[in-house]
Amino acid sequence: MRAIFLPGVVTGVAIAIVCSCLSVLVVLKRLSFIGQGVSHAAFGGMGVAAVIDLALLNAGLASGLPALAQLGIVLLFCMVAALAIAGLSERRGESADTVIGIVLVASMTLGALLLHVTFQHRGTGGPSWESILFGSLMGLAWHDTLIACMASLGVLGTLWAVRRPMLFWAFDEQAAPAFGVSDRAMKVTLMILLCLAIVTSMKLAGVVLATAILVLPGATALRLSDRLHAVLAISIFVGVLGVLGGLVMSFELDWPPGPGIVAAQTTLYAIARVANAMTARRRLTTSPG
Repeated sequence: MRAIFLPGVVTGVAIAIVCSCLSVLVVLKRLSFIGQGVSHAAFGGMGVAAVIDLALLNAGLASGLPALAQLGIVLLFCMVAALAIAGLSERRGESADTVIGIVLVASMTLGALLLHVTFQHRGTGGPSWESILFGSLMGLAWHDTLIACMASLGVLGTLWAVRRPMLFWAFDEQAAPAFGVSDRAMKVTLMILLCLAIVTSMKLAGVVLATAILVLPGATALRLSDRLHAVLAISIFVGVLGVLGGLVMSFELDWPPGPGIVAAQTTLYAIARVANAMTARRRLTTSPG
């Protein structure tokens, strides 16, 4: 394997592990559409970061906006969007899917306009539309890998610290407050972790497909088992296998990495559905009576 691809591979594995752990919660709480809204909100955050970067360059700062600062701006934008979705969807008169749809299209529009303005002023340079929407393996460097690993460790550490109340809330949201588990605190914590995971995975999979990495591993695992530890283990295995398989297809077939990764994970999900259906049919035919 060429050394130029190693940052993408290491980043992909780090993202796969953290997204696979969150994926179980996303599927259990039916938050896949919210994840879609947050991932598209990141497009707006990238537009804001690009405008700030351009302003700094015009002010004479040759280095522009550092990569970590760009990530922080996109993350902050996503967190505001996620908290807005959570807050507005709790109010009467607006359904959750309506709020998510509004935030999604508003963020995409803002991002498209700001990036267009930035590209016009630069003439050349900056990320391409394809790399923003679908990821760019060749655009990853070791500092991107370091940022991804730090973010992944932060998410995993937080998940481990709040694992008991988070799992209690995920499996029985109605009873959780009676046992001292705050519904709002768990929801906000999960939203922040989802934002961090989505923003980190955008470099590899792009804005459009980032949410798929947060949905498919957990959905696949829950098709194969109903035991928590087994579900988490299967989800991580599927996530890592899907990312590595997608990257191999990207290398060999000259595909963008994002579609390759999602295609691999979708294939694994389809296999799990078929295996689940065959197991259920076998049990039905062998059951007495």
